[in-house]
Amino acid sequence: MDKEIEYNKIGLKAGLEIHQQLDTKTKLFCKCPTTLRDKKDSTFSFNRYLRASKSEMGEVDEAAREEAKYSRTFRYKGYESTCLVENDEEPPRELNQEAIDISLEVALLLNMNPVNEIHTMRKIVIDGSNTCGFQRTALVATDGWLSTAEGPVRVDVLCLEEDAAQKIETEGDAVVYSLDRLGIPLVEIGTAPDIRTAEQARNVAEQLGMILRSTGKVKRGLGTIRQDINISIEAGARVEIKGVQNLRMIGKIVKYEIIRQSKLIELREELKKRGARVEDRIEDVSSIFEASSSRVIQKARGKVFGVCLRGFSGILGTEIQLGRRFGSELADFAAKYGVGLMHTDELPAYSISEREVEQLKRTFEATENDCVVIVAAERARAEIALDAVLRRAEDALREIPKETRRALPNGSSAYMRPLPGAARMYPETDVPPVEIDENRLKKIKSKLPETFEARKSRYKEKFGLNDELADKIARDMNFSLFERIMDSYDIPATLVVRTVTDTVAELMQEGIDVDPLEDYHFIEIFRRLSANAFGKEAVPDILKFLASKPEMSVDKAIEEIGLSMNMEEVEKFIGDIVSSKKDFIQEKGARAVGPLMGVVMKELRGKVDGKVINELLEKKVKEVLTAE
Repeated sequence: MDKEIEYNKIGLKAGLEIHQQLDTKTKLFCKCPTTLRDKKDSTFSFNRYLRASKSEMGEVDEAAREEAKYSRTFRYKGYESTCLVENDEEPPRELNQEAIDISLEVALLLNMNPVNEIHTMRKIVIDGSNTCGFQRTALVATDGWLSTAEGPVRVDVLCLEEDAAQKIETEGDAVVYSLDRLGIPLVEIGTAPDIRTAEQARNVAEQLGMILRSTGKVKRGLGTIRQDINISIEAGARVEIKGVQNLRMIGKIVKYEIIRQSKLIELREELKKRGARVEDRIEDVSSIFEASSSRVIQKARGKVFGVCLRGFSGILGTEIQLGRRFGSELADFAAKYGVGLMHTDELPAYSISEREVEQLKRTFEATENDCVVIVAAERARAEIALDAVLRRAEDALREIPKETRRALPNGSSAYMRPLPGAARMYPETDVPPVEIDENRLKKIKSKLPETFEARKSRYKEKFGLNDELADKIARDMNFSLFERIMDSYDIPATLVVRTVTDTVAELMQEGIDVDPLEDYHFIEIFRRLSANAFGKEAVPDILKFLASKPEMSVDKAIEEIGLSMNMEEVEKFIGDIVSSKKDFIQEKGARAVGPLMGVVMKELRGKVDGKVINELLEKKVKEVLTAE
């Protein structure tokens, strides 16, 4: 799956949408605090039922129409720290002025042009993530840019909007949301589709993340920043992949979506060759499974319905992403209606017998080229789920569908809903517009944080870094960590830069999950290194160990790895080596230090800094030569 991709040939176009929570005192449209609560502290709950409605254009958004089909109940948990605005029982207050200033600061850092007047809009969202059925958003700036090694990337828009409620669980047909996150201000930054490689996508995401953090006014931690990626290839379609929380996964997600669309194009051509077709015919096949041993079927009280996909044999079992087959794409649609999907490409399985499979095929007069798909559920649910499966199978014959997908932990993605359109936007009449005058912008400009180039020049002068390393750390998301370490400990700057950039990247290439590593791990490692608790060669091993056991202290990790040695033990060990090599030392003189260094390092590498070992060795050798 990680094969080399020729981006020029496949015609990749990608753009990013970054959503970053702002660290304001209060929420965007009320005076509630922006701190998250322990979900056990909820003091009340209530239900809502949302439906799709027409926008001011007189149209119903396709994504909203799709969500309405699922007929879900939405349950919301409230707290003492939430209010009637979150409940949608009171109109919103005016826009948070602190949030506006932060969003303008970010816009200026991205070379953008702020609007003269900020108007709040409503964006229809009926997946339950907002109690009122829409999200409030406001355009703040347009027409910015970022520089990358592959060329400039335009930054089209920056919006200020309220964060959604947090989904915490599902209870039957009810989806449960927590209101503590709803209304936290966030900026949404959207780039143009100028990204041409997976590596460039990650670089742009890291730059945006670093610019946001450089303000010192954004929230940190899991869930405070989320990335959506819009991806298309030639002969493919634009797909939006939502909910990427790990910047390091962006490159992999782009690659896997390229592979998915390329595989779907191949499958489409294969289906055309076969003359495949989709029959709009749903059969009740419950009688075949009256005595079935399948728990899935028994749970559905023996109710089973099926469809036949002519010419699809083997297609559903074709892998199109890591851990996902074309059958997974169809299953995504059935799962939206709360049912699982089974098909003859994988049966007999799930305690369904070979005899039952043969009867199933006979019912549809299916040949070896056909594939029968079944679901176990009551008729109404089964029919609507199979209708959705048939629509997706028909798409496979014609085109790659434009859709919104959710990112999965391994870099693959799963279907969420159709792409939303312009029909979901209309003005918010409860929130007055905010005029942005030149004096306000001038004041913000005078306090902008340091640029990349200024930071790079400072690092070269202050820490003696060469141009390459200064540029690398100035643009890296860990630049502030680098500064904290350098300001606290007497450590070579090159070692710190290579550790927080190259070493972390190398561990990832080895397949090690470095996400559990926090800033304090690095700070403590360098604190102990500055005290000569171990040698610099051991830093990668300690990081690797802590990545698997992040709760462990650095001192304990040093002990577990076997690096613990006090200086008395070190001096004694070196003294013993020197004593045993007196003849060699007398023969070679001061030149004996080099060969002896290799002998000593075999035992002490990683346990003691090489510079310290060299100094002790020179001292001991000198004592032998002086004693002559």
